Amino acid sequence: MKILVINGPNLNMLGIREPEIYGKGTLEDLVKMIKEKANSMGIECDFFQSNHEGAIVDKIQEAFNKVDGIIINPAAYTHTSVAILDAVKSVGIPTVEVHISDPDKRDEFRKISFVRQACIATVKGKGFEGYLEALDILAKNVVSN
Repeated sequence: MKILVINGPNLNMLGIREPEIYGKGTLEDLVKMIKEKANSMGIECDFFQSNHEGAIVDKIQEAFNKVDGIIINPAAYTHTSVAILDAVKSVGIPTVEVHISDPDKRDEFRKISFVRQACIATVKGKGFEGYLEALDILAKNVVSN
């Protein structure tokens, strides 16, 4: 099984950006954690982070017929990007939306997720562990299909 993990804008600043919300772990720490769990499950993971909406759309489209699942933290694009929603819909790859914090407990505008409409599940407010839960969800979903 092959999974693509996509992280959106400002997640390259993990460990620096609002540690009281996102914790002190870095993006590199997150990637290492996911790789370790994925390896123990026999899952291959590719990682991608971009601050640019079009680059994220391109990466999702490039994943067509190449990966079995996507884990995406669209970050700020969660609340604004119909383009990312449409890309996830167009490829038809089982996708899990992940958020380190719980957007529903933050600013009012963060309660809206366009991307969620195309996802098989959403994991939020569980810190980095949410990505590991997303791996489990995809492993169960892809195996059962």
